[in-house]
Amino acid sequence: MAQRGTLGVAVIGTGKMGADHVRRLAEVTNGARVAAVVDVDAERVKRIADGIEGCTAHTDAAAAMASDGVDAVLIASPGPAHEAALLTAFEHDLPVLCEKPLTPGSASALRVLEAEQKVGHRLVQVGFMRRYDTEYAKLKALLNTGQLGRPLMLHNRHRNVATPPGFTSEMLINDSVVHEMDITRWLLDQEIIAVTVLKPTPSGNAPEGLQDPQFVVFETAGGAIVDVEINVNCGFGYQVQAEVVCERGTARIGDGHALVTNQAGRWGGTIAQDFVERFEDAYDRQVQAWVDATRRGEVTGPSAWDGYATAAVCEAGVRAQTEGGRIEVELVERPAFYS
Repeated sequence: MAQRGTLGVAVIGTGKMGADHVRRLAEVTNGARVAAVVDVDAERVKRIADGIEGCTAHTDAAAAMASDGVDAVLIASPGPAHEAALLTAFEHDLPVLCEKPLTPGSASALRVLEAEQKVGHRLVQVGFMRRYDTEYAKLKALLNTGQLGRPLMLHNRHRNVATPPGFTSEMLINDSVVHEMDITRWLLDQEIIAVTVLKPTPSGNAPEGLQDPQFVVFETAGGAIVDVEINVNCGFGYQVQAEVVCERGTARIGDGHALVTNQAGRWGGTIAQDFVERFEDAYDRQVQAWVDATRRGEVTGPSAWDGYATAAVCEAGVRAQTEGGRIEVELVERPAFYS
């Protein structure tokens, strides 16, 4: 298939994540340009557009998608706004890279799935960027060889320095553990069928009212057990680690020992302080892969089904937080469209 020219992208949402994607498309990504930016903050979006040649500013996503020069959409707005933006993109047959969540709930995610199927071809790639991280990609490739045998357990650690104001226990699942939900499904190629949440005495670092840390356990359709230590006020750095225990061996990533120094009676290295620093390369790879595929007329990467499945697991996780015990995940049968 012939490759189209430079891809004109409308970026919807210009907060921390959206602004970083604008920078990435303008300065790092090959084959793309920022054709339009959208935000409810008219002054901010105008200021951003004024700094990019040929970029238009909008406060309405539909107007941006209907404007000249827009070939694709990158959605980085808050989750509750995603469904409307996705459905509008479908009306214009525009490929979309949608930051997680696809939508905040499984019911709205199902509506997106149904609308995409009516278009007749995939348009959505969901922004689960860990799939584009070099270490996770190597782990996936190793598991795919089968040389370690069947995966039995997967241990995950997910630590943040501190939470921003207003961070809730529910957000531990929906904003943080959601990444382990997707990476579990991808690494093991199995759906998650049940979630249990265990809660130790909160850390003294946690703000009042936040139940942190927590220990989340997944059961998969293939019989694997997965645990996640989610610890978002650890105080010392941002860490994401994973170890797969298989029948004939184990494999671990995320130790972060790329540079180790020995100095003045001490040895050690540095720890990333936030997700942007830790996964900067993964974000770059993700957006470049999306642009390259879109220019070829293809849609690859995590699908709307992946967005729906993680939304359903999140709902089970939040119920497990509040109700206690083991909560089964409620999933519809996977449509052949997404196989």
